[in-house]
Amino acid sequence: MGGIRERVWISVIGGASPPKWAVEAAYEVGRLIARRGAVLVCGGLGGVMESACRGAKSAGGITVGILPTASRAAANPFVDIAIPTGLGVARNLLVVRSGDAVIAVDGAWGTLSEIALAKNIGKTVIGLGSFQLEGIIPAQTPEEAVSLAFEHIQKAGGI
Repeated sequence: MGGIRERVWISVIGGASPPKWAVEAAYEVGRLIARRGAVLVCGGLGGVMESACRGAKSAGGITVGILPTASRAAANPFVDIAIPTGLGVARNLLVVRSGDAVIAVDGAWGTLSEIALAKNIGKTVIGLGSFQLEGIIPAQTPEEAVSLAFEHIQKAGGI
């Protein structure tokens, strides 16, 4: 499987106060990412981020949280590697830059800013119940979202 640097990294973005379906979907996205041996990157806090990390950990995965705060203590309990930035929402660029692809689950303004940043730097963005905008690849299920992310990474030569 290789070291952590040789693995695929997938950023999962979404709101801090998601509806129940998004919590469940994010958990499954995280679990599927881990089952495929990839590293999950997120903003490290609650909501979609915590649920995705919890799913990844349930499958033995590695999770990275790029925090808006200056303290690692702010990370949700399912983050393995907590990176305190002290940058507030400016850390959104680091979250999407770190992944080989981005999966957006639901979301609000912060998620929309991450999508815009990701598209501006040429990242593939898969949307699962998220914004329906040009350039976002829609997925209907967590399985489809993760499969699409891996397909696009492979086409780009990342696998």
